[in-house]
Order: sequence, then C-alpha cells, then structure tokens
Amino acid sequence: MNDPTKAKLKTVRPRQSLPFERIALLLQGGGALGSYQAGVYQALAENDLHPDWVAGISIGAVNCALIAGNPKGKRVEALRTFWELVTSPPTTPTAAMLSFFGNAAPRGDLAHQLLNQARAFSTMMGGAPNFFAPRTLPPYLHPAGSMEAQSFYDVTPLRDTLERLVDFDRINAGETRFSVGAVNVRSGNFAYFDSTTHDIGPEHVMASGALPPGFPAAKVEGEYYWDGGLVSNTPLQWVLESKPRRDTLAFQVDLWSSRGDFPRDLISQDVRQKDIRFSSRTRAATDQFKKMQRMRRALCDLLEHVPDREALQDDPDLALLMNEADRKVYNIVHLIYRAKNYEGSSKDYEFSRLTMEEHWEAGYNDASRTLRFPDVLARPQTPDGVATFDVADLT
Repeated sequence: MNDPTKAKLKTVRPRQSLPFERIALLLQGGGALGSYQAGVYQALAENDLHPDWVAGISIGAVNCALIAGNPKGKRVEALRTFWELVTSPPTTPTAAMLSFFGNAAPRGDLAHQLLNQARAFSTMMGGAPNFFAPRTLPPYLHPAGSMEAQSFYDVTPLRDTLERLVDFDRINAGETRFSVGAVNVRSGNFAYFDSTTHDIGPEHVMASGALPPGFPAAKVEGEYYWDGGLVSNTPLQWVLESKPRRDTLAFQVDLWSSRGDFPRDLISQDVRQKDIRFSSRTRAATDQFKKMQRMRRALCDLLEHVPDREALQDDPDLALLMNEADRKVYNIVHLIYRAKNYEGSSKDYEFSRLTMEEHWEAGYNDASRTLRFPDVLARPQTPDGVATFDVADLT
C-alpha cells in the first residue's frame, strides 16, 4: 500500500482566496479510528487549508493538540509520529498469532475480521504502546477512591507522549484556537476547555478522552472529568454557536456513521448500536443550525424595516434581537468514516499498524475527493446561508 503521508508536500497548491473569515476543523471521538482524521488533515494541509480553529472530543482532542501544538510545516509529521508510536505491535499472548499473519493484508473479509479481532484482543490485554497500559492488578484489588480502583488502564504513557509531541506554549499563544470537550463527573455538565479562556495543558486533552471504565477520570482545576463523548461526541455546536459569529468553512470529521444497514445478527447489531450511540446525530445538529441561521437572516430583514431603530437601541428587547441577527455564511463539510465489512465493534480499540494505515489512507482519499468539488470552497448561495457537503453524496 502506498503511504499517503510520504506524499511530497512541496506539490501543495497555493492557498486560494477563500470567501470565509475562518477555517474550523472539528474532530469526533473514536479511539483507534482517529488516524482517519490524520489522513483528512494531511489532505487539507497539502491544499494549504490550515485551520484557524481546531476543536475535538476524545481522540479528536489528541489530534487537535498535535495540530495546534506544532508549526504548520510539522503537523503532519507530528500526527504520523503519534500514530506510529501508538500502533507498534505490543507483546501479548496473541503475538504468535499476529506473527503468523505478518504485516501482509489478509485475503477475504473473514480472514481480515479474524485478524482484526486478534489485534483488538491484543490491545485489550496489553494496551497500546505510548498510550495506555493495563494495570498490574484489577481495579477491585485497589483501595476504593484510588485512581487504580477507577479504571483498567494507566494513561501515564499518553501524558508523556503528549508532552513530547505537543508544544502547549504554542497552543496557549493563540496562533490556532483550540477547544476540547469533557464532562464534569460530579455535576454531569458538559464543559469546553478553550485556549481563549484556559491555559491548556496535557490534563485538558486527557480529560476529553477519559472514557470509563477503561481510563480514569482526569483532574482539572480541582474537578474530575470524563470523556466528552458521554454527552456529545462532536464539537460542532460549540463552534457554530460561538460568538462573535464569522463566515466559516468547517470540516466536520466523524468516525462513526449515523446511517447504516439493518443488522442481520448479534455481532452486526453491536456494531450498529455503537455507531448510533457515538455518531452524535451530526446531521440533526446541522439541520437545526440551518433553521436558526434562516431565522437570524429573516430577523436582519425585519430589523431593516424598524422605524427609528437608532432611537430604540436602548430597548433591551430590540438589543436582544439585534444581537442574534446576522447574515454570516457557513460551509459544513462532512467527512465520515465508513467502516469496512470486516470491522467489528472493536474497531475503536484495534490499534494495529496495518489498520492505522488503512484508516489514514481512507481519510486522505475522502478529503482529497471532496476538495475536487469547487462548491466546497465557494461562498454558499442558499437562503439560510448554510451549505452542507458529504463525500458520500459527492462521489
């Protein structure tokens, strides 16, 4: 398989004069599937489409940190280094089985499925190098209240990897806005750690990906947080609703597809329900946003006919309406990973090098195909000022 990350970046097209005030990259959670997002970013970088704002959940938060925490020319390299570090073959009881297959792609869906399951079992038993490692004793043998009693894996390796590959001073300098979502364990409230309001560190990234019971809660500013995907697995609404609103080209990269075939057995049923649970109803959120933008535009038209509007500007009701009215435009580009037939419900923790390469290449190819359509980068002409694109509908 050709490695798209080895492509010649010097063939980059010059950045076009885009009719948008900002480019946003929104990355969903999905564990091992996250290398799909890295492939998407490589295609964007080769087209000089560097985001002004990155926002993510869980593994999306990790990828966002690798992007915002490195200079533009080093971002793909940082992503590549991370994904190679966490997919090196671990030493587990399944090592002999894996060595039997080697690095060659298996033939047929059944063989591929069996190999993927073996690799996922390897991760479950031995962890992912430089990411998480199994605890020496099960949680119930540790004192209640200790970090060891809260999870099956130790994520200290992830912190070390983040500190090695991410320049958090660069993130906090504000060159690229950075946002990650997490859930406050005690209040149950969703929270965003944003570089415009927080001094971002490794703990904020780890909080966004602290999915129980695998990983322990992360302590941030005296509070404990779990994976943001427990409430919402996409930062789409956070970015679109943030003020001041700006003309935005948003790339929404999802790792779970809300659409799928009716399951035919218990295994495919497990896969399907996991897709539905973590897809976060991205299309529903987009449809709701389009409705709100149409109302804001209608409000603009209405306010233009208000007599003596300046004389009424101290009226609190009118001020409220004026604050909501705008004519901003948005292109929302959906890039959604479509799992292969041989990928089961363990696809989000199957950290093998071969599968990582497959996911990366899929993201790269999907983004490259999408960018061939001129309307994707053109100012929308819709009544609501919002245009949506999906690579599956464009091809």
